[in-house]
Amino acid sequence: MPKEFEFEKSITELESRIRELQTISESGKVDLSREIQAITDKVDALKVEVYGSLEPWQIAQVARHINRPSTLDLIKLLCGDEFVELHGDRLFGDDSAIVSGLGRIGSHKVMIIGHQKGHDTDENIFRNFGMPHPEGYRKALRMMRTAERFGLPIVIFIDTPGAFPGIGAEERGQSDAIARNLAEMSDVGVPILCFVTGEGGSGGALAIGIGDRVFMFEFSVYSVISAEGCAAILWNDPTKAKEAANALKLRAENLLEAGIIDGILPEPLGGAHRNHQRSAEEIVKQIEAHLPILKSMSREQLIEQRYKKFRSMGKFSCEEELENA
Repeated sequence: MPKEFEFEKSITELESRIRELQTISESGKVDLSREIQAITDKVDALKVEVYGSLEPWQIAQVARHINRPSTLDLIKLLCGDEFVELHGDRLFGDDSAIVSGLGRIGSHKVMIIGHQKGHDTDENIFRNFGMPHPEGYRKALRMMRTAERFGLPIVIFIDTPGAFPGIGAEERGQSDAIARNLAEMSDVGVPILCFVTGEGGSGGALAIGIGDRVFMFEFSVYSVISAEGCAAILWNDPTKAKEAANALKLRAENLLEAGIIDGILPEPLGGAHRNHQRSAEEIVKQIEAHLPILKSMSREQLIEQRYKKFRSMGKFSCEEELENA
């Protein structure tokens, strides 16, 4: 994934110019602070203009940016040294595409689970580009049940193109692992907060996405299929991804309007990939606002509310209603 998008080329060119002027200024030969500030102001104005009018396909590109904060990036910012990673599904092995462990966010002891992508090619290969195998989802479920046993809230970070579709994953029960997570997450008796931080793709995202509160970052996406996959199915032409992205309504605003998510987290100027710290701060705000409310509920209240939340999604019409319309 390139670090520069075509739609923000003018921004990166000006940022490169700022770095050049800063180097000259720091050498002590000439004071260029006024010129640097003028260009910085222009860059900020361009970011507001460009990122305020992104199309769905452009937002999907931003959601996949290689420098977007990963689960481990967020854990470091949210927990510091107070995180202990836990591994393995106790059945087959450990899946590096999903990270899990015990941590402390503010005053809250929590279980953290999330998809993990890489920031370079080698790390992406090691993390399987954030696409979990069934053992990854079984590990996640094991951690959820462990959290329930000790009364710990669960914080989940979603960022995956989808579950890995390889032969080995299918042989080891990929569809069963996803379905089991969907069913059992509905019955976990501790609060679950989910954050779509980048790419929320298909059942691979939903497999750890059954939460009491589900939030999305402003320039993240959440969809039943990727835009390229949708275009390949509908038109047998993956190059029509832009049209597919428009039709899928994968933006945070679309999902909030449809009642799929509970809130949108604003991103730093120019996207979360430019400022991980600010992104982490937005997560803390939601945790501090919602976790005390959820922790005050009984197990029965939590499960009933979660059940109603997901049962109320979507609309349908029966045959009789269509005939009478």
